[in-house]
Amino acid sequence: MSKRKLITFDYGATSGRAILGEFDGERLTIEEYHRFDNQPVMVNGHLYWDILRLFHELKTGLVNIARAGIHKVDSLGIDTWGVDFALLDKDGMLVNNPFHYRDTMTDGAMERTFARVSAGELYARTGTQFIKFNTLFQLDTIREKFPRLLEQAETLLFIPDYLNYLLTGVKSTEFSIASTAQMYNLQQKDWDYELLGKLGIPTGILQEIIPSGHILGDILPETTEETGVSGKCISVCGHDTASAVLAVPMEKGEKCAYLSCGTWSLLGIELENPITTDAAFDAQYTNEGGYNNTVRFLKNIMGLWIYTEIKREFEKKLGKTDYKTLDAEVNAAPSLKALINPDDDRFMTPGNMTGKIRAFCEETGQTPPETRGEFLRCALESLALKYRVAIEDCEKVCGYSLPILRVVGGGTKDHQLMRYTANAIRRPVLAGPVEATAIGNMAAQLLALGDAKDRWEARKIVAASFPVDRYDPEDAEIWEQAYKRFLKLCNR
Repeated sequence: MSKRKLITFDYGATSGRAILGEFDGERLTIEEYHRFDNQPVMVNGHLYWDILRLFHELKTGLVNIARAGIHKVDSLGIDTWGVDFALLDKDGMLVNNPFHYRDTMTDGAMERTFARVSAGELYARTGTQFIKFNTLFQLDTIREKFPRLLEQAETLLFIPDYLNYLLTGVKSTEFSIASTAQMYNLQQKDWDYELLGKLGIPTGILQEIIPSGHILGDILPETTEETGVSGKCISVCGHDTASAVLAVPMEKGEKCAYLSCGTWSLLGIELENPITTDAAFDAQYTNEGGYNNTVRFLKNIMGLWIYTEIKREFEKKLGKTDYKTLDAEVNAAPSLKALINPDDDRFMTPGNMTGKIRAFCEETGQTPPETRGEFLRCALESLALKYRVAIEDCEKVCGYSLPILRVVGGGTKDHQLMRYTANAIRRPVLAGPVEATAIGNMAAQLLALGDAKDRWEARKIVAASFPVDRYDPEDAEIWEQAYKRFLKLCNR
């Protein structure tokens, strides 16, 4: 067969890229054609996504691919981060720029919502982990603080769905991205219209939920003319974590935990049915959608955001620094000197990350880091220990052991973090593929095109196409003592 040509647009919270994939019937190869920053914009005290710039970058990626002589592709798919959305008026125009999930407008939002719908009821309905920036809390905040926006809105589209709309003219909402909103009813398998009615959130703006892998239509003629590329658009797993999980090269029946490791860390298991028990509620595990209506039972953990903020803070003073230099500084720093709880609320927002770490250490009776290497090592080692908490919580809730952790995503390139993780969790770590989100995006395209019969066959293609590294645990006693310290710092 001639090689399938597939395009992935993968938008992360800090950067995005256009990647071309070629599938020869057995193996998938990928090549990056465009990479770009995804920097939010602060305007009048609020943080927004620069959404039209992000669509411009998508078209730039298509132009780059056309310059390479590729003008027709079999399909194209878009994935992004979760929860955020665009509001459109009756003419399909933006009511406002989409709010960034780290905007402070949702401070106190959960408590305001819980005053009308209890946390227990909300979890029983949606099975979603409580994070203040979930779509439900954003909409409830907009209803209270900026009611004009909802009065003008006729349509709500999540970020990947909005980009698909700009590309095809088709308005839709894909299952995996919808499931991040805390508005999807697990029993009814649809929007929870009763819940939204209780909170006064208009339901007419919501679209019908479509399955992952739905073919939306062709790239609009004017975009093809502008960029030089034509092809079908497929509504892949629009949530980047759902795409990444589809690329985890696990085998059918294998009991393992997975970790999608990037700006955020998402650690969990794949299930056929949700878990909304009291134990799941207490552990604040979330039930989100995956390919073929599977459940991503997982925990959201702060991830490499803290590391990135430390790096950015020092670069403002010292200039750009390559990762080889940073790795050397981390290796030179003392092991397990200071630890933080990565999920402490103070670390959610950008700016002065070293000051926040210093304050946490002082409040918990620890000697704070001093050098850049010490700050970075503190972030990485603390994150590894947080993974152990999440795995042990997951085992308690699901009732079986998880002897292996499969890690995918950009964080697998950080060999120090992978070593620390194996040491902290006392289990082997299998790391790869690096470009899991883009690869999972393409896997959904192959499934939609009929080149893979199910998700297990798609994962076999991934396993045959990309390498996996193994890390075994070391220094068991040192890390066991550190874990006991860590649990006290996290009030566990």
